[in-house]
Amino acid sequence: MEKTYLTKDGYDKLYADLEYLKTTKRREIAKQLDYARSFGDLRENAEYEAAKQALSMNEIRIRELEEKIATAEIISSENISTDKVFIGAKVTLWDDDFEEEVEYEITGDESDPSKGKISVNSPVAKALLGHSVNDEVEIKAPRGIFKYKILKIDR
Repeated sequence: MEKTYLTKDGYDKLYADLEYLKTTKRREIAKQLDYARSFGDLRENAEYEAAKQALSMNEIRIRELEEKIATAEIISSENISTDKVFIGAKVTLWDDDFEEEVEYEITGDESDPSKGKISVNSPVAKALLGHSVNDEVEIKAPRGIFKYKILKIDR
């Protein structure tokens, strides 16, 4: 199985989500199923079918989260040198195309591009890993080729 890289906060969030789905959400869906059964004939019961579908989706999500948690490797930037880009680093780049600074935090499985958090599996993060300050990096991404210069690496 492939490792899932997470920060401690990301791991805690996944664990909390899993507990919610296994307890609260399962109970809510069970109530929906009971209510739908009270209508009688289940063959043409839209409420029953919707509740069964919700139960199925919930169980799929539970299995996904259990797998991520089972394969999780918690990353910590506390003892890592900032000489090179690493998982968990905050990297300040100079974008040649737009002539501006951009900042990314390289995360595990908890990316949020709107907040500057990119997955270690993204083309940008893969290209940056292992590079140092002042390195120029060319990144091939689905939207084209990007050129960045690494200005700063922080924890």
